[in-house]
Amino acid sequence: MATRKATPKSNVSADELLSYYRNMLLIRRFEEKAGQLYGMGLIGGFCHLYIGQEAVVVGLEATAKPDDKRITTYRDHGHMLACGMDPKGVMAELTGRDGGYSRGKGGSMHMFSKEKHFYGGHGIVGANVPLGAGLAFSDMYKDNDNVTFTYFGDGAANQGQVYETYNMAMLWSLPVIFVIENNKYAMGTSVQRATKSPSLWERGAAYGIVGEEVDGMDVLAVKAAGEKAVAHCRARKGPYILEIMTYRYRGHSMSDPAKYRTRDEVQKMREERDAIEHVRELLLQGKHASEEDLKAVDKEIKGIVSEAADFAKESPEPAPEELWTDIYAAEVPQNA
Repeated sequence: MATRKATPKSNVSADELLSYYRNMLLIRRFEEKAGQLYGMGLIGGFCHLYIGQEAVVVGLEATAKPDDKRITTYRDHGHMLACGMDPKGVMAELTGRDGGYSRGKGGSMHMFSKEKHFYGGHGIVGANVPLGAGLAFSDMYKDNDNVTFTYFGDGAANQGQVYETYNMAMLWSLPVIFVIENNKYAMGTSVQRATKSPSLWERGAAYGIVGEEVDGMDVLAVKAAGEKAVAHCRARKGPYILEIMTYRYRGHSMSDPAKYRTRDEVQKMREERDAIEHVRELLLQGKHASEEDLKAVDKEIKGIVSEAADFAKESPEPAPEELWTDIYAAEVPQNA
């Protein structure tokens, strides 16, 4: 890999840097295993992998506190792992098993965790954006300093509901960070062909929303921008937009041959801009870890992912009567 000179943009300790490496590697290895299980027919339907984009969610989760919320699209496995959800439960859900987070009924695109404040995984492009503003509205109403991270892609950035949400979020000064994960190709069309806007985050200016563009292949740059956005929202200054420039190595989904870009382009990104390799270089150059240390981390991660895959394979399929559960709330909470 070509050496990339980078200046850390956020002060981090050696332990923090190693944790970012570990968390990104967990997502990478998990997604590679998910791709294998899909090829074996153990994962049905759609499967959208996060390989290449790991620095985005790991960098932002490093700025979050336990009660902050997150909501995203169908490319969601990385977000789940980054916020601390159990790989076993995530993999079991991918394979439609009873041990999954949604008892095997949600699959890849519809997983939730009340404990980790993860609100999906949504299959309709852009539909999660107003939901994210709604989560932020609840925190404003409760008068706390929680923040909601609302993730969506460059393709969803052209949806009308996004701009209706921008308007309301600014009107009510909601503590929501709109995270545009710009991986350049949406479902399969280059962003240059899909929009005439010079940048996507600047569209918020029409509503008075501030923001910035961020290098999504540098976890430290993402963390630094995330800290600024989080501070803005906690200070009740309203929403913030982060357009994080990233790159997915696989197609839109496992069924996408990705003929809209060249193999050379993908290989160049892998060799020169890979976010995990960048942190690996920082660890080695700073003598924060040795080659043997990092090999041990990889071995540990592979073990965790293998256990998750075994758990998924061994977990039973949902019983037929599960079709009738989780449709209505058992109890409707009442305010005193």
